[in-house]
Amino acid sequence: MSKESFKSFEQLECWKACREVRQFITKLVKKYPHEEKFSIVDDMKRAARSTTHNIAEGFGRYHYLENAQFCRQSRGSLYELLDQLVTSLDDKLISKDEYEKGRGLIEKAITILNGYINYLVSKKDKKLSTLVSRRSKTNNQ
Repeated sequence: MSKESFKSFEQLECWKACREVRQFITKLVKKYPHEEKFSIVDDMKRAARSTTHNIAEGFGRYHYLENAQFCRQSRGSLYELLDQLVTSLDDKLISKDEYEKGRGLIEKAITILNGYINYLVSKKDKKLSTLVSRRSKTNNQ
């Protein structure tokens, strides 16, 4: 399925993977102690929400490079979440199993997102080479 045939960002596999991460994080942080509510819990919820929000915003830009930039911001939020999971494990807020599950979901989302970013960049490169080719033909005539 090409991007042109997507009617909504909700159809994107990268958005679905980030949604799964967000849902996992939302459920996970409910177990954290109350004193963490305005520190790591708030940070993790914001980063998790940012992953899907940025994909949705980029999708609405209708420009390959702008879309890719928003996806890169989403990827940055995924890495931020990974660090927050490490911190949570170090601070004994989560179990090793919870850490491993979260890490797996985040790594899966990063992999899918990287594929989408590569797709967007390749579409931009294809457009550019077509444009250069057309200009070259016009100039040679």
